[in-house]
Amino acid sequence: MTGTLVLAGTPIGDVADAPPRLARELASADVVAAEDTRRLRRLTQALGVQTTGRVVSYFEGNETARTPELVDALVGGARVLLVTDAGMPSVSDPGYRLVAAAVERDVRVTAVPGPSAVLTALALSGLPVDRFCFEGFPPRKAGERLARLREVADERRTLVYFEAPHRLDDALAAMAEVFGPGRRAAVCRELTKTYEEVRRGGLGELAEWAADGVRGEITVVVEGAPERGPEALDAAELVRRVRVREEAGERRKEAIAAVASAAGVPKREVFDAVVAAKHAER
Repeated sequence: MTGTLVLAGTPIGDVADAPPRLARELASADVVAAEDTRRLRRLTQALGVQTTGRVVSYFEGNETARTPELVDALVGGARVLLVTDAGMPSVSDPGYRLVAAAVERDVRVTAVPGPSAVLTALALSGLPVDRFCFEGFPPRKAGERLARLREVADERRTLVYFEAPHRLDDALAAMAEVFGPGRRAAVCRELTKTYEEVRRGGLGELAEWAADGVRGEITVVVEGAPERGPEALDAAELVRRVRVREEAGERRKEAIAAVASAAGVPKREVFDAVVAAKHAER
């Protein structure tokens, strides 16, 4: 029988947030793959648990090379526990490659749910939480960052980002440029730690605040784009749309009503535009 890959959430700040199952999994796993073995040691000491399995490092620099080794252990029947420095593996942390490789070999994958900076920041932001999307870390280069932000400029869902403290001011300034300085946002810093802070305001205001320097682990939550009102169409475009519908077989009266409804203007305005265009063609 093949083994099991266990993705375990670890505290993002307060060690007391560790799920009870985490200690049991750390103590019983055949292999513990850790993003940072020194942090793992501190975590096990804080939890009062002793690992009995083999401990290996699994981080961005060796993720590709070490994945086949861990998959071989899984196929051989081992229970492999994957932990990162904080939060859930695979969420802007190592883990995706291992999960994909394990799934391909029909290895069972399960999780120990735990703290998440994404969900914690979202809940604390005061912004809509019914629909959201996680965008990870914005690109480091200014041009690439602006291009990525423009891709989601019209996104209606709340956006969640991670960002390094030394790049926060540039990231917020870019967001203010693309999304608008008045777009509401929340900068969540050092979540669940001693100096936890949630700063809320417009993106322009937050960019000015961050220019003085910000420390700690950062999660940024940005309000989604506002719903767009009806399109502002000139007379020529209104006429063109009516003609497209007429050419498709629609009666003029129905075509005018449909175009007026879509554009958010009175039917009389569309009718007058059609009549004026007809007179101009004579």
